[in-house]
Amino acid sequence: MFEAENIRDWRDHDVVDVEGSKIGSLESIYVDTASDAPAFAAVTVGLPTRRRLTFVPLSGASVSPSYLKVAWPKQLVKDAPSIDTDGELLAEQEKAVFDHYKIDYGTGATRRLARR
Repeated sequence: MFEAENIRDWRDHDVVDVEGSKIGSLESIYVDTASDAPAFAAVTVGLPTRRRLTFVPLSGASVSPSYLKVAWPKQLVKDAPSIDTDGELLAEQEKAVFDHYKIDYGTGATRRLARR
């Protein structure tokens, strides 16, 4: 796994699914606020006239010189909660992202994700 501080090196690289199908391009990394470890990738998807950012967990992800391979199927990622390319993932939206992938969000009022 790559380190979150190296995101500038990976921005705009392809993101592919578990089968190697292109999902989109890497826009940013969201880290777990408790550990500062990379947790989710924000991936630019859609047509040039209707781009959006969708979220995919980084658990089980691997990198190559030209792409980031995630451990989730393309359609599941494309169906995940999304935001506009110039938008912000709001605190109220975080739980829906975790729920989509059946990942425990936990309890409490603390934000779980921070953009890097």
